[in-house]
Amino acid sequence: QFHNITRLNQPINTMMNHLAARSAIRHAALLRSSTQRAGAVVARSRLSSPIASSSINQFDALNFSVRCFSDNTNTDKKEEEEVTTDEGESPAADEAEIADEKTEEESREQKLEEEVKDLKDQLLRSLAEQDNTRRIAKRDVESARSFAIKSFAKSLLDTSDNLERALQAVPEDLRKDTESHPVLVTLYEGIEMTEAGLNKALTMNGLVRYGEIGEKFDPNQHEALFEYPDATKEAGTVGQIIKTGFMLNQRVLRPAEVGVIKKE
Repeated sequence: QFHNITRLNQPINTMMNHLAARSAIRHAALLRSSTQRAGAVVARSRLSSPIASSSINQFDALNFSVRCFSDNTNTDKKEEEEVTTDEGESPAADEAEIADEKTEEESREQKLEEEVKDLKDQLLRSLAEQDNTRRIAKRDVESARSFAIKSFAKSLLDTSDNLERALQAVPEDLRKDTESHPVLVTLYEGIEMTEAGLNKALTMNGLVRYGEIGEKFDPNQHEALFEYPDATKEAGTVGQIIKTGFMLNQRVLRPAEVGVIKKE
């Protein structure tokens, strides 16, 4: 509001100053002309009359005051012009300050946005790391739980193999000959029951026996000890089983040792 009032008063002040200056100049010109005329008249009688000399001095003083007044008027004009220039530059300065403030606010907003972006990125990374750690820990716990008996089960495989060999050592015609070989039949039945109980305990703990004649050879599950030709069987299949294989929770604990049929 102060700037608006000042802008409205500028033209009025300028007009008043111009009028005052013009009137002062006119008065000064009149005074100079009258002074010159009086000086010409009085110069003649300067030496003859002391009164004339005193009037001449008064005219000189009046001429000096007119000059001083004109000089003051010019000085006032210059000051008014400087004030007007300063007032004209003030709106531009205000606009420059407003532009600087806007630039500072924009830079602050950009810094805040960058900080928020960085914090969000760090939060997402930390959440991903926590998720990976949780998943890895869960997998390790499940693996430890599933294969905790791996060493114990592996130590029992030789016992199972020995029981299987004992059963295979008894001829088939004597396995049920209770009249001629009742002791052998009873021994065979005892060994068979022991093997069945052991296999049941192993199965309950996730240990499964595998390996049969005629199944397709799989290098991930079988270990080929030799190859031999056999026209009655398909090439690439298991022809003989030397040692049965075992799997613990769908993982090979011991591969089956087999003989593979090859092409003739």
